[in-house]
Amino acid sequence: MFSIYTYRIYETGQEFNVDLLEKQLPQGHMPSRARFSRVRTKSIQMEAPPLLVKLGSFVLETDLESVSFTVQAKIFDIGAISICLINENRDLVEKENEEIGLRFAGQLGLDDIFARALQYLQQMLQPSLNNRRINPDFYEDFTIYHISDADELPDPVPLLMGERTNFSAGMREQVLKNRLSYSQEDFAILTWDTALICDPEEPGDLRDLIEFANVQLLELRYYDTMLNQQMEKMYDDIELADTKPRYQKIRHYRGIISSRMRLIADITEVRERIENLIKITEDVYYARVYQTTLKVLRSDQWTDSVNRKLNVIQQNYTLLSNQVNIQHSNFLEWIIIILIALEFAFAILDAFL
Repeated sequence: MFSIYTYRIYETGQEFNVDLLEKQLPQGHMPSRARFSRVRTKSIQMEAPPLLVKLGSFVLETDLESVSFTVQAKIFDIGAISICLINENRDLVEKENEEIGLRFAGQLGLDDIFARALQYLQQMLQPSLNNRRINPDFYEDFTIYHISDADELPDPVPLLMGERTNFSAGMREQVLKNRLSYSQEDFAILTWDTALICDPEEPGDLRDLIEFANVQLLELRYYDTMLNQQMEKMYDDIELADTKPRYQKIRHYRGIISSRMRLIADITEVRERIENLIKITEDVYYARVYQTTLKVLRSDQWTDSVNRKLNVIQQNYTLLSNQVNIQHSNFLEWIIIILIALEFAFAILDAFL
C-alpha cells in the first residue's frame, strides 16, 4: 500500500464553536470529533478536539489521466481549517510508488482541486463565518507519504526532496537526519514540507501529530503578520496624535492605549491556546515525533518573533501610558495653580472691599 496525504491549512480569522458545528453540519458529511486511536486516552490531551468532515471524492483531470482524491477537512476551534487530499494506491512496485509520488511533488497541479474543496467547505461553513472570506493564498502546506514496508521504497530521498537527481552525501544526511523509529518494522522521516511514514498499520495518529504541528506553525505565522500590521498602524496613530493640539493629543493617546491593551490581551490568550493545542504526557515516541516536527518547522523562531513584537507593543503601551499620566499630572498642577491664584485674588479683593 502506497498512500499520499496532501495537506493545506488555512486561517479563517475567527474562532469556531466545534461542539455547535458538529450538530449543525449536514450528517451526510459525517462530522465527528478527531480522536487518537492507537494510544491511551490520557497519553494525548486535547482541550478541544478538531471536527473531522468528509467532503467526498474530487477528480483531477490531467493530460494523461483522471486522478481521484478522497477529501476530508478538519476544523479547529482556534480558527484553522485543514484540507487533506488522500490518494491510495495498492499493489504498486517500487518504481511506480516513486513515480506517482513525484507526479504531485511540491503539490504541483493541485491548486484547482484545493480551490474547489476550499470553496465547497466555505459554503458549508458560511453561517459560522459571518460572510468572512477565507484567504486562499495564505496557507501552510505539507505532504505525508505512507508505505507499509521499507522494501516498497528503498531510497526515500528523491520522494522527500521531490525530484530525482544525484544527491550529495551531505544532502542525503540532511534529509534523513530526522528519522525516528519505535520498532524495527516502522520509522518516520520528517522534513520541512514532507514526511515519510513506514508502518504496517494505519498511521493516522502520527499523521495527526504532524498536522497539529503545522496548524501551530500557521497560527504563529498568522499572528506574526497581524502584529506587523498592528505595529505599523500603532506608529501611524502616534504620528497622527502628535500633530493634534495638546488637549486632543491625550484623548488620541488614550484611544491608542485602549486598543493596544485589548490586542495584547487577545493575542496573549490565543498564543497560549496555540501552545497548548495538544499535550503529549505519556507516549515517548509520539512526543518525539511531535517535538521533532516542531523543531524541523522552526516554530520556536516564530514564537520568539511573536513574543518580541508583543514586547515592543507593550513597551510602547507603557511609554504612552506614562506620557498620558505626565500630561494629566501637568493638567492637575495647572488647575491647582489656577485655584491658588484665584484664592489669592479673592483674598485681595476682600481686603480692598
